[in-house]
Amino acid sequence: MDRKQRSALGQFMTPSRVADFMAGLFSPIRDGNIRLLDAGAGIGSLSAAFLERWVRDRQGLGHADVTAYEIDPVLRARLAETLAHHAEIGSVMSEIMDADFIEDAVNRIQFQDVQRFTYAILNPPYKKINSRSRHRHLLRQVGIETVNLYSAFVALAIALMQTGGQIVAIIPRSFCNGPYYKPFREFLLARTAIRHMHLFDARDKAFQDDDVLQENIILLLERGGEQREVTVSTSTDDSFADYAAHAHPFSQIVLANDPERFIHVPTGAVHEASDLPDAFSHSLADLGVEVSTGPVVDFRARDALRDLPEPDCVPLLYPAHFSGQAIEWPRAGMKKPNALRLTPETKKALFPNGHYAVVRRFSSKEEKRRLVAAMVSPELFKTESLGFENHLNVFHKSRRGLPEDLARGLVAYLNSSMVDAYFRRFSGHTQVNATDLRRMRYPSSNTLRELGRWAMKRGAVSQESLDKKILALA
Repeated sequence: MDRKQRSALGQFMTPSRVADFMAGLFSPIRDGNIRLLDAGAGIGSLSAAFLERWVRDRQGLGHADVTAYEIDPVLRARLAETLAHHAEIGSVMSEIMDADFIEDAVNRIQFQDVQRFTYAILNPPYKKINSRSRHRHLLRQVGIETVNLYSAFVALAIALMQTGGQIVAIIPRSFCNGPYYKPFREFLLARTAIRHMHLFDARDKAFQDDDVLQENIILLLERGGEQREVTVSTSTDDSFADYAAHAHPFSQIVLANDPERFIHVPTGAVHEASDLPDAFSHSLADLGVEVSTGPVVDFRARDALRDLPEPDCVPLLYPAHFSGQAIEWPRAGMKKPNALRLTPETKKALFPNGHYAVVRRFSSKEEKRRLVAAMVSPELFKTESLGFENHLNVFHKSRRGLPEDLARGLVAYLNSSMVDAYFRRFSGHTQVNATDLRRMRYPSSNTLRELGRWAMKRGAVSQESLDKKILALA
């Protein structure tokens, strides 16, 4: 199939081993007659995996009705072959819908007497929904407010399920945090119980044939179920060779006092995945510290970019200037510029020279760490101002530098293994947003400054020494 067309439709094909794993998450499918929903069915890999599981479980009883949606005619032809094959080996009736799932589902929901589904298995399309689009308007008619097709499909599937019905879906993990997906999280948590979450440790493995780098999660939800503990499992990739699973109380998945309803995904045993220590309970506002995305957007300031410093220029800092927990500037031979020419426009985006903690907004797929912080020290520069490029998050105080010990304490804290693991529990993005850093919890200002003074005395410290120090402060 043409990749551009698949991209336009948000299509990503489900590998067979992932489909088999997803079908295996359902409770034993022995109940008489089932009604299965597969929205965005593709060639029918998920329906096939489900039906094979059902044939094994059902002990010769009942029949299955499958409703599969697929708007792509090429895929729809293959889907018909898949479902026809299963009709031959079991009591399977299927209906293939070439209708727009969002439009048809909204109609079904509004028609209250429609028969509800007992199971749904989904690999929905992944594509943003414009706030003024027809899809957004239709979703609002049934109380769904969301920004992406994948969350819209899952929300509609929830709405179409009967009480006790089960949904298994593989979707990007981005819905777990951030303000844009809060209405979807509230919708999901109000109507379903989360039974199982599976996370792939390697971002590029679950959909490797499609070059997908988004971190993906598989969910098992029960419509109207009583929320109990949640099984959280992990594997590096779709071979599931290193599969591991642990049960966690729901209080570790969604924190009781969190108004944003972030969904945390602890990936170790319960004692390994607990929340940050109670001593680390302060917000950035408590510290008198702010964090902002770097205001210099380089492609909008092309005429002012300079490879190396010149007169009437200021340093321009990128993630490429990170050298461990420090900044190396200027850096010759790198692909990014080192300086920004002073103009009336660029001056508006500058910070005064000072001590800052900076965090990279993006991590590469090869890196194990999500949080990577570095210290900006004023003695490195001979200018009054600095430029921070948009791929950095900057910790500051009213757009001015921080006390040195506080800045160094923040850098050390953010680079600790404990904090990185905590951050990964609720952030599935490939980027670190300033909003996420604001939502995090921190030690007190005094504790951070003590940590900063400790780091200043020791210079370069190993990860092991840093982690031990953080634990001692807790």
